[in-house]
Amino acid sequence: MKRAILKGPAASAASSACPGPVDCSIITVLAKDYRGLKEQPSPAKFKGGLAQVYVRSAPYGGSDKSSNGHRYDSITFANGMMESGMSCQLIHYVHQEHDKFFELCTKLDFIIVRCNPGQIKADGGDQQKFDDGMRTLRKRGIQIWPSPDVMEKMGAKDALCKVANMSIGLPDTLAYYTEQEFAQGFKKTMAFQPRVIKQNRGSSGEGIWIIKLADGNYCKEYGERSCDDGEVLKLMEANDNHEETHTVAEFIEFCVNGRSASSGSWASKGAGKYLEGGKEAGGQLVDQRFCPRIVEGELRYNLIADSLVGIIHKKPKAGGISAVGGTGSVYTYFGPDEAQYLGLTRNFLEKDLPLVMPALGLPDEPIPLWWTTDFINSSPEGTAPEKEKWIVGEFNCSCVGISRCLAAYCKDDTPNASYDDISAEDKAEADKYGKLMGEKALAILSKR
Repeated sequence: MKRAILKGPAASAASSACPGPVDCSIITVLAKDYRGLKEQPSPAKFKGGLAQVYVRSAPYGGSDKSSNGHRYDSITFANGMMESGMSCQLIHYVHQEHDKFFELCTKLDFIIVRCNPGQIKADGGDQQKFDDGMRTLRKRGIQIWPSPDVMEKMGAKDALCKVANMSIGLPDTLAYYTEQEFAQGFKKTMAFQPRVIKQNRGSSGEGIWIIKLADGNYCKEYGERSCDDGEVLKLMEANDNHEETHTVAEFIEFCVNGRSASSGSWASKGAGKYLEGGKEAGGQLVDQRFCPRIVEGELRYNLIADSLVGIIHKKPKAGGISAVGGTGSVYTYFGPDEAQYLGLTRNFLEKDLPLVMPALGLPDEPIPLWWTTDFINSSPEGTAPEKEKWIVGEFNCSCVGISRCLAAYCKDDTPNASYDDISAEDKAEADKYGKLMGEKALAILSKR
């Protein structure tokens, strides 16, 4: 699919491309139009940009794009900033123009990064180079939402270890970075109780394993014994709920070296090698207690900075454990004040949330503008709702989408999808999110 590329003075005119107070003519403009975008405020309280990537080799520019080349929810984000009196120009990162792009960004006060994971690489660019450019801007005092460090540390599975002693954590949550640590630690925890082993790099449940001993021979006290290499494990992978049987040694081999002569035969769609590259490259495994009530579902909290805006209960398909989309799971939507989850909501927002960023080694970073937290019920069955303990399964701030805007993204049966295809009701709800994001962003920027 080819697109016309606008460039130069004509393209940068406010009426045709990249409207706003900052001249964007030094970069390529890939957007066809700005349908739905409000008028940029003048003068603007703060000048901002929303960074996107158009994958030129992919249909529609990537699976998250409207027909005009913008990410399907970009207009909502930008309009929210404008509602609070800030400008927000929609710009595309083209890796061949790396230096020009970041030169332009120095003229902004804030940047909202909406580049879906993997898209910079898919377009031929270097994610690390892009991230380093954003880190340099952050050092100059330009606010980045979310910064590469925030995305990395909140998204890393070992974040669960760093909140282990909060009310939303479990103290027996461990992280492994080397083969020796993994083999020794896993054999001990596995001998005690069923576990969940999570790789750091996967998505949609790939490399997340729910594991039980085939013979149920668990010890009564932690550390009383360790598993032998030949003990048999029953495994279920969260991406598709498929089951496999392997020995302890085969599982460790697959996690460390992938498929090999000593790993046995694997049905997993993944390649294993979860520790590859070491800690610096994101190689890690997290070992967490299995919570049997996961079969009842998990909760996703949708947040705008420190404000909860919605709760989703995600129940796995009968017989499954994972509620990842596409596995037949059932989603039920609740408002932020849902009574049955009030205990968790109060504990999380009032008690633990102020401690999360410092615990993750990010004391100087604000909470992301738009992010999610997934929770699992760790309490025994029959626990009174007000006494239930819900623990964090995952934080996510990496290009979380606004589901109310999904009608605007292109797919084979809607190749011309645009902002106009979002229903009036969904636009109104999405605009509420955007408005609150703008208010939170303005408050943070005004404190600097």
